[in-house]
This record gives sequence, structure tokens and C-alpha cells, in this order.
Amino acid sequence: MAESLAEQILGKIGNISELYHRLMIVAAPTGAGKTRTLQEVHKQISAPLINVNLELSRRMLDLTERQRALQLPRLIGEMLDEIKENTILLDNIEIIFDVALKQDPLRLLQGLSRNKTIVVSWNGSLENDFLTYAVPGHPEYRRYPTRGGDLLIVGPA
Repeated sequence: MAESLAEQILGKIGNISELYHRLMIVAAPTGAGKTRTLQEVHKQISAPLINVNLELSRRMLDLTERQRALQLPRLIGEMLDEIKENTILLDNIEIIFDVALKQDPLRLLQGLSRNKTIVVSWNGSLENDFLTYAVPGHPEYRRYPTRGGDLLIVGPA
């Protein structure tokens, strides 16, 4: 029987501390059960589960568009620093892909994962040694090479 996505995460989370970036990406398309999986992992290891869209939106309400783009890395860093646990689960990260915020989402997440283990839900896929987000032609489309990279990616079998 194939290992569930939650079992994959739980099985690999102990090894992530060996990586330079303590980042695990749970890559699957919308509707594949990433949120349910992170909720299951949350219940098993008591790691905080953060809705990034909701929390960052709250913190950026009073900022101008320019201020949002400039301060997003600091705001998300502060959000994670407020959490004392070493492992954090991030869901609903679509806001960091907003083209108006001018961020490189993967690099942002990697920077945040230097001091804490971060498991993040990623709406996309791993195909032919490339991690993708969205579809070609979409304004938020991203494609990152994974070969030789320092990425730990899990997804549905």
C-alpha cells in the first residue's frame, strides 16, 4: 500500500535538520488534500498550523501597496519568530505569489527556514526535475529547478 502524504511528511521531518534550508514542500494541485494532510500532521506532532493568507493580510491592512512589497519578508519573519516551536506548518501561501508584492516565493521560504523547520503547502507539482506553481501563462506562474538543489519535496504518489 502506498504511503500517505502525512506519513511521507512525518517520515522525513526528522531528516530535514540536516539540510541547509530546513524546508519541506508539499507539492500537489488544488484539491489534492494538502490542507487535510497538514491538519493531520498538526494533530500528530502539535506543530503550529498557520494560514499565511489570513495572517499576512491582517498584518498588511494598513500598508500601501509599495510598503507591502517592501515589508512582506519582515512581516512573515516576525510572524514565524513569534512562534516558539521549531517546526511550523504553513498553508494557504498564495499571497506570497501575488505579482504586486514582487517576491520570489521559494527564496523567501528558504530564507525563513534557516532557523526553523517549515513544512509548506504548495499548489503545484514536481515534474521533470522542476517545481512549478500555477500553469504557464498565469501571472503567478513559477518554475524552479530541483536538480542539485537543496529542496525536500513530497507529493502524492
